[in-house]
Amino acid sequence: MSTGRTHKEQVRVHIRWMIRRDMAEVLAAERESFEYPWTEEDFLKCLRQRNCIGMVAETGEKVCGFMIYELHKTKLHILNFAVAAAYRRLGIGSQMIAKLIGKLSSHRRTRITLAVRETNLPAQLFFRAQEFKAKKVLRKYYEDSGEDAFLMQYTLADAVEDLEEPINRIAQYEEN
Repeated sequence: MSTGRTHKEQVRVHIRWMIRRDMAEVLAAERESFEYPWTEEDFLKCLRQRNCIGMVAETGEKVCGFMIYELHKTKLHILNFAVAAAYRRLGIGSQMIAKLIGKLSSHRRTRITLAVRETNLPAQLFFRAQEFKAKKVLRKYYEDSGEDAFLMQYTLADAVEDLEEPINRIAQYEEN
């Protein structure tokens, strides 16, 4: 099932809820993916929140990727997303994003957002290839390094672009 973009074969994965038993493999992927990785406590603290969801991608019995995201009224917000180094460029990240896009609805949650470090060019290019657009720069976003981030957003095709901002000059006066 090769797409022609890479010479590696694409890998089909099963995407399911993250469970406690997955934590060792998730932490290993996290450490090999990021200069400032989350700790196990960071993951557990996040996953204890009511609106926070953790999912893993697995092939066979091996966890090869994960994502942590928050549910908001009009969007999903990705907090953490990684594919283990040995499984990169095999279509796994694209399958995980496709799973999230499948959770969107033109009536409720219409977009997916995330912050990407300004120095993380591979992530920027990956999300751009998934039809995410950089919306703004978040200055000094990361506490660990003081680094800026790009706020990137995927918007469902039949959704109104930004429901939170006035669509035209007159709309801003109609709220009063």
